[in-house]
Amino acid sequence: MRGRLGAVTSTTIVYAVLLLAVVVGAILTAAHGRNFFSVGNVDNILTTTSILGFIAIGQTLVILGGSLDLSVPFVVSLASVVGGGIMAGDPGNIVPAVAVALLIGAAVGLANGLIVTLLHVHGFIATLGTGLVISGYLASNYKGSHGSAPRDFRLLDATRIGPVPISTLIMIGCAVAAILMLRRTRLGHHLYAVGGNAEVARLSGLRTPVPVVAAHVICSSLAAVAGLLLLARLSVGNPTIGSQGGYDLMSIAAVVLGGTLLAGGKGNIAGTLAGVAIFAVIDNVMGVMQINPFLRDVVRGVVIVVAVAVYARREIDARPPRFGRQLVLDAEPEEVR
Repeated sequence: MRGRLGAVTSTTIVYAVLLLAVVVGAILTAAHGRNFFSVGNVDNILTTTSILGFIAIGQTLVILGGSLDLSVPFVVSLASVVGGGIMAGDPGNIVPAVAVALLIGAAVGLANGLIVTLLHVHGFIATLGTGLVISGYLASNYKGSHGSAPRDFRLLDATRIGPVPISTLIMIGCAVAAILMLRRTRLGHHLYAVGGNAEVARLSGLRTPVPVVAAHVICSSLAAVAGLLLLARLSVGNPTIGSQGGYDLMSIAAVVLGGTLLAGGKGNIAGTLAGVAIFAVIDNVMGVMQINPFLRDVVRGVVIVVAVAVYARREIDARPPRFGRQLVLDAEPEEVR
């Protein structure tokens, strides 16, 4: 029994849950006279998946390194208003606007990473602090919608390749790049090592601050990309769009639902994408059923708690028995080892 449990990965479980969510969603949608697999409905799910997907990919990298990022919704809003302000409806300003928005996102990520690694502030507190700074700046300088996205930039949201939005394809491309980085590069391997045990990684000769800082920079940069996509969808910058979406907690929830440990060192991007898709399907179905928004949060919470409980149970059941010297090592104090 334990062998079978160990063979089933968390990624397999979350994709099975996604399939179940799609089947149940199709049934409930049909009961309300709608076709779950209609072009418009699928487009809505994929679009929702795209925005949260960018943020959740970055959040996965940060959590794998043993940190956390609560500043992402404010980076989303900041990229939205900065991009819209620079574009000002002029197609000639698209490239500089995108470049500045991405640089600002990377700068915020760099600040987060340095605070965490050099000042030894936990990621929760460090990113909460930078997020509040950005929030204060947005509230002080932007009282409403700001700037304007030209038609050429709005095509980023409107363009489809078949039934798939171009934004979804870009998000998948970023996910593939992140997967290759984690599997094939030294940075990815070091990120897992630092998240698993930073002290052991340091004693092994790794420069432990580097992967953590890099993960934060990538995370904030992807949050800026999400902000630009929202700008393309809304056509104007919005200083509260990130907070309204609750992208900090939703991205963390998607990462956890995808099987990544909050403690770091274990997880993958593929599971995170499935977690994002599950939330997109649930939100879509509850929207069709016109369920109270507060009840939607209850459903999300139940899904997260059940998923984490299943993963925790699997870790306990799949843990192999330890004998001989390992038992002696477990009984010894850390100093003796």
